[in-house]
Amino acid sequence: MELRQLQYFQMVCQLNNITQAAKKLYVTQPTITNSIKNLEKELSIVLFDRSKKQFIPTAEGKVFLKRVDEILRQVDNAASEMRDYQDLKKGVLTIGVPPMIGTFLFPKLLVNFQKSYPNIKLNITEYGSTTIKQMIEKEDLDLGLIITDPANNSLASLPITDSELLVCLKKEHPLSKQSTITFKDIENEPIILLKEGFYIRQKILASFNDCNIQPNIILSSNYLDTIKSLISNGVGISFLLKEIVEYNENIAKIPLSTPIPIKIALVWKKDRYLSNASKAFIDLLTKNK
Repeated sequence: MELRQLQYFQMVCQLNNITQAAKKLYVTQPTITNSIKNLEKELSIVLFDRSKKQFIPTAEGKVFLKRVDEILRQVDNAASEMRDYQDLKKGVLTIGVPPMIGTFLFPKLLVNFQKSYPNIKLNITEYGSTTIKQMIEKEDLDLGLIITDPANNSLASLPITDSELLVCLKKEHPLSKQSTITFKDIENEPIILLKEGFYIRQKILASFNDCNIQPNIILSSNYLDTIKSLISNGVGISFLLKEIVEYNENIAKIPLSTPIPIKIALVWKKDRYLSNASKAFIDLLTKNK
C-alpha cells in the first residue's frame, strides 16, 4: 500500500468520478483505475459500487475512507511541522552545560538565542564537561558548552572564551597574601572538589599527581553555592574559574604558580546531522564572538 494510492482513493471518493479525479491530480485515468484495483486486491474488498455512473464508496469503502482521511491528515500535519522546523518556527535543542559555565556564560547566550528564535525550545542538561562530552559522542545531546582539552579533537568545536583556574580560600587564610600558590603549598590543606565527570576535577587531580602529592579531599560537590560557602567559612579550599569568584569579597582568589588554562567551547559530534536549530545556535555564537 502506497501513499499515492490513498490519495487517489480519497480524491475519487470526494468527486465520485475517476476522470475528474485524474484531472485534479494531473495523472491519467488508467493510473487511478489500476491503483484502485490494486488497492482492492491488496485489501481483499470492493471499495466502490461500479453499478452506477458515479463511483460511490461501498460500506467497506466508507469505513476505509475514514482511516485514509485520518492518515493523510497526519501526513499533511507532519509535512507542515517539518516546514516549521525548516523555517525555525519550531524546534527542540538539547544542550549540555556545566554548572560553572552555566553561572557566568550561558545566561547571556540563552537570552540572545531566545530573542532571535523564540519558538525553539531549549532543553538544558547540567553535568560536568567530561560527562557532557561522552553524552554528545553517544548522541544523547545535540550540543555542549564545555571546557575542552586542546589535545582532544574527537568533537567539532567553536571556541568561545578562555579562562583560568584560581585557588580559592577563606579571606583570612594564611596563604591568601601570596601572589601565587603551588600545589606543594597546599598539600596538607583540606580540599573541596567538584564530583566525578567534571574536567576541572581531572585537571586538579592530575596536577597533584604530577607533584607526587596525595590531596586531602574532604568533600566533593556539584553545587557551586555550597562550595563557595564552605570556602568562605574556612572549611576547605577549592579551585574555581576566575569569573565565578571575581566579585566575591569573602573569598581570596590566588593564581597558581603554574597556571591551568581553561578553554571553553561549543562542541558537537563530528559527521552527525545537525538540525537547523543546532545550526542556528552555532551561527549565533559565531556572529557574536
